[in-house]
Amino acid sequence: MSVHTKNPIRVLLADDHAIVRAGIRQLLEHSSDIQIVAEASDGEAAQALIQQHHPDVAVLDIQMPKASGIEVTRWVRMNMPGVGVLILTAYNDDPYVMAVLQAGANGYVLKTASPEELIEAVHEVHEGKSVLDASITQKLMAQLFNGSKTPVVEELTEREMEVLALTAKGFTNKAIGVQLGISDRTVQGHLAHIFGKLQAGSRTEAVMRAVSLGWISQNVGTITEE
Repeated sequence: MSVHTKNPIRVLLADDHAIVRAGIRQLLEHSSDIQIVAEASDGEAAQALIQQHHPDVAVLDIQMPKASGIEVTRWVRMNMPGVGVLILTAYNDDPYVMAVLQAGANGYVLKTASPEELIEAVHEVHEGKSVLDASITQKLMAQLFNGSKTPVVEELTEREMEVLALTAKGFTNKAIGVQLGISDRTVQGHLAHIFGKLQAGSRTEAVMRAVSLGWISQNVGTITEE
């Protein structure tokens, strides 16, 4: 157990679902030394409120409108390095985990965590410690001890990058085709090549792998799996 501070830990919550934010707030406020100073429903608002309130810890979801939790984390590391970042998400897929850690998050906790685990994670991030959900730690250790599974990523063509960028914005195959003046079938072919090069099994995995590699800098929207 960490040694808890006497001064309240000032926390910002960012999640695009109001009911989820309300639940997290209720859980955290059970701890008398945690104070919620602001709430945000999208990534851009989170950045503005972090700048305004200078919280000790920002608790962020990954997939949010306007800016993802990964992008907000990068922004915090560049602009407000004193703010601790705790990712609280439902996603434990490898691309998300790696992207978040590479962006500089201090902690990664799943929404299946108990109230006690969440409160303790906030305290530990505030104390400068790294916090990882047990299941994620197991995955990372497995990767370390089996380097052969580390994917060798092949560069995408300019057209494939265009398709992937529109996929990241939540466009369907048909919408991508309209944007680029190509057929749905051609878009599907490009995505198949993208999946192969990035060793991804889904559109979400491909996008998050590209984000972790720094290939996609724009905001990641709600990705449509077709």
